[in-house]
Amino acid sequence: MDSLNMIAGTGFIGLVIILLILIAVIGYFVPFRLWITAWASGAYVGLLTLVAMRLRRVPPHSIIKARISAVKAGLSIPLDELESHFLAGGNVVDVVNAIISADKANIELTFNRAAAIDLAGRNVLDAVQMSVLPKVIQTPRNAAVAQDGIQLIGVARVTVRTNLDRLVGGAGEETIIARVGEGMVSAIGSAPNHKDVLERPDSISKRILANGLDSGTAYEILSIDIADIDVGKNIGAALQIEQANADKQIAQAKAEERRAMAVALEQEMRAKVVEAESEVPRAMADAFRAGRIYGTPA
Repeated sequence: MDSLNMIAGTGFIGLVIILLILIAVIGYFVPFRLWITAWASGAYVGLLTLVAMRLRRVPPHSIIKARISAVKAGLSIPLDELESHFLAGGNVVDVVNAIISADKANIELTFNRAAAIDLAGRNVLDAVQMSVLPKVIQTPRNAAVAQDGIQLIGVARVTVRTNLDRLVGGAGEETIIARVGEGMVSAIGSAPNHKDVLERPDSISKRILANGLDSGTAYEILSIDIADIDVGKNIGAALQIEQANADKQIAQAKAEERRAMAVALEQEMRAKVVEAESEVPRAMADAFRAGRIYGTPA
């Protein structure tokens, strides 16, 4: 009797365990709470659709959250597009939030464009926020030399906003910084006098803006402001001093060369004189032997 009771008790516990596992499996594949939340939020999704998402390994919570946000914002985004974007490796919630932010700011941004930006590796939400609230980029210290030889060191602040049309495939902040630095060097280098630049630093900004530096980039330059200009070294004077030292060394080398040639010529002439002097006794001896020279009478 005790054995039968034990077997019956074990069977009941096993049945309970199986029932709990079955409830857990059904609760996982059939998210009733999420289905009720979507229905109560006005973004109704069929219960079978949620089950199909589970079978396709699509997290229903992320998709339904994004759908509820879109519906509350008055946007109509098909559920299939949300699922497709997630399966492609995109961030559905960020894309929907970016579209909502763009819609509130009267910026035209379709789901396909936002999805393309997200799949390209850009943060589409940050891009929309930067389009609404421009960003200030500060360049490093750029040194250039005016035509009078004075070095100027300047720092610029560039105000940019995102260009959503060129965000995919457009160059980044590094290109903007490099182009602005190049423009500063060119503008300062073309100035006849460094004092003109110090008096009118806005001339640098105007010249840089006129070059269309934002072409091919993911940004639109709104303004370029020269934050600081410092006077550096007198490069012209330094170059003249170096040139004078170089000319001096060249002149000294040429003088040393001429001196060495003069010494060599002097030694050559002395050798010829010695050689000529040595010929005199020989000539006299030859004259004596030939009888051309006679001895003096005693």
